[in-house]
Amino acid sequence: MELKKVSLLLLLLLTQLALTALAQDETESDGDGDGDDDDNDEEEDDDDEEDDDDSVKEENGVWILTDANYDSFIAGKEVVLIEFHAPWCEQCKQFAAAYEKIASELKEHDPPIYVAKVDGPSQSGLGVRFDIGIYPTFKIIKNGEPIHYKGRVGKDDILSKVKEVASPDWVPPPEATLVLTEDNFDDVVNKADIILVEFYAPWCGHCKKLAPQYEEAAQELSKRPVPILLAKVDATTETKLANTYQVTGYPTLKIFRKGKPSEYNGPRDTYGIIEYMIEQSGPPSKQIQALKQVQEFLKDGDDVIIIGIFNSEQDPAYNIYQDAGNSIRDDYRLHHTFSSEIQDFLKTSPGQLLMMQPEKFNSAYEPKVHTLTIKDSLPPSEVTDFIINNALPLVGHRKQSNDAKRYSKRPLVVVYYGVDFSFDYRVATQYWRKKVLEVAKDFPEYTFAIADEEDYSSELHSLGLADSGEEVNAAILDVAGKKYAMEPEEFDSDTLREFVMAFKKGKLKPIVKSQPVPKSNKGPVKVVVGKTFSEIVMDKKKDVLIEFYAPWCGHCKKLEPVYLELGKKYKNEENLIIAKMDATANDVPNDKYKTEGFPTIYFAPSSNKDNPIQYDKGDRDLESLSKFVEEHATKLSRRKDEL
Repeated sequence: MELKKVSLLLLLLLTQLALTALAQDETESDGDGDGDDDDNDEEEDDDDEEDDDDSVKEENGVWILTDANYDSFIAGKEVVLIEFHAPWCEQCKQFAAAYEKIASELKEHDPPIYVAKVDGPSQSGLGVRFDIGIYPTFKIIKNGEPIHYKGRVGKDDILSKVKEVASPDWVPPPEATLVLTEDNFDDVVNKADIILVEFYAPWCGHCKKLAPQYEEAAQELSKRPVPILLAKVDATTETKLANTYQVTGYPTLKIFRKGKPSEYNGPRDTYGIIEYMIEQSGPPSKQIQALKQVQEFLKDGDDVIIIGIFNSEQDPAYNIYQDAGNSIRDDYRLHHTFSSEIQDFLKTSPGQLLMMQPEKFNSAYEPKVHTLTIKDSLPPSEVTDFIINNALPLVGHRKQSNDAKRYSKRPLVVVYYGVDFSFDYRVATQYWRKKVLEVAKDFPEYTFAIADEEDYSSELHSLGLADSGEEVNAAILDVAGKKYAMEPEEFDSDTLREFVMAFKKGKLKPIVKSQPVPKSNKGPVKVVVGKTFSEIVMDKKKDVLIEFYAPWCGHCKKLEPVYLELGKKYKNEENLIIAKMDATANDVPNDKYKTEGFPTIYFAPSSNKDNPIQYDKGDRDLESLSKFVEEHATKLSRRKDEL
């Protein structure tokens, strides 16, 4: 018995010694006695350091720049060459070895010139900062200021340019963009055949982004045989000029022709500006020399044919026509001719402006030709009005391509069916169109159009007509953004006439796309849907701040917690509502509340619901939004300085 006890004690002692030795071995292998978990901690720490690391790595003589380390790396360096590349860019891959040779050679320059590269797609902050749109793109940074390299992507070309910029004697070329002030504005603008003027604010982010593109376009356009001028005005200091030309946002661009302004509707990148201004520098009207062109327009055209008949370019009527055309050249194709053959074919005389519709749009209820005599004293505005007022046939073909330019006027009566003017379907298309014509002739105050049901399937869906079962459907789009659908029934002139008359007498109820009305809506932010918009937002007893959002919008998601806090802040204000509406799932039955981007925020004061105030101050933090609310609120229960 005693022997068994001794053996058991000995076994326990040996076990303890073995465990102690094992613990020592683990301690030595871990290095700090914390065990294997510490290896994971170190790896996590390393990952965290990599995420926040602003150190700069070097690969084959080329420094790797990121959003995090760019500014610290550039600081204090006189010249740095940077390539913006993309991993998938084949030209970047092919040029990689040559770029490393550039780095090697510039390292030996006296003083050394740093060569770096940026992975554009992954370093989006720098991509936006330098407006990188294509790869590879090269920038030479001299004393912190970027210079865009525009030469050939070749080793010798890039080396030559970098060394040129690095020279102590190098100075940047003078700006091609003219700087205009009140003192020189009229003198420069009134003399220019055409000039593009940017009204900007020094603090405006969009203006800063446009600046290098605008200057590069100015440089290229100044080299043309007949230079096209680009200029800029600091609207924050030249306030009189800004007020004269109704500048309310930045940047605002206007084209001036001999001092006469018109809106710039072109692109805002270097090559877009160049191409647009070259096109704008020509006459708004294109000359027609062959009779065959006119005949083709009439037979196969899709849009109104506008032709001015003149003796020559010296004809005063021709100059009036060109002046008028400059203000509408983006919306209409204008033509002119000096051909006597065309003049005889059209049975007209010089000094006449003719407007005709293609043959497929002719009808017994409207003239085939609208004619205006252009006299020497006729103001160009009358020519413009004549063109705009006679551009549409009595019943035209509304399409996605012409919708914005031709069919924006309301009320618009639209008849939907399988519209196809090709040979096989022309008879059926015209059969229904003639029934619409019989009604349209009696309602000149409305615009009528036919539209292909497949082209406008989403619109039909929003009208509740997508599954009507009828071959032909009709709707009216109103001035206030309201929509009215004709009850599905067999279509003819009488049913359409009854529908239009009911609209005219105010007997129709609008169709409103709407999510279901929330069963409970007691949260700090009220949910508005199409069916409750008028009830909540248009309530004349309450001020309403409403956000129009899209569920997929990143900016909206970022705003959501701030907006919720805003709602909580004013929850006890009986006469103030903080609200939101999913603008993708609900109609806004008031065209004063337009949403061209997300989020869009309006303040609807109780006293003026049809003139809401849009929040466009930029900052979407609680303090800024609160300030906006308190600035415009009309019925706060407490004094604003107490909130």
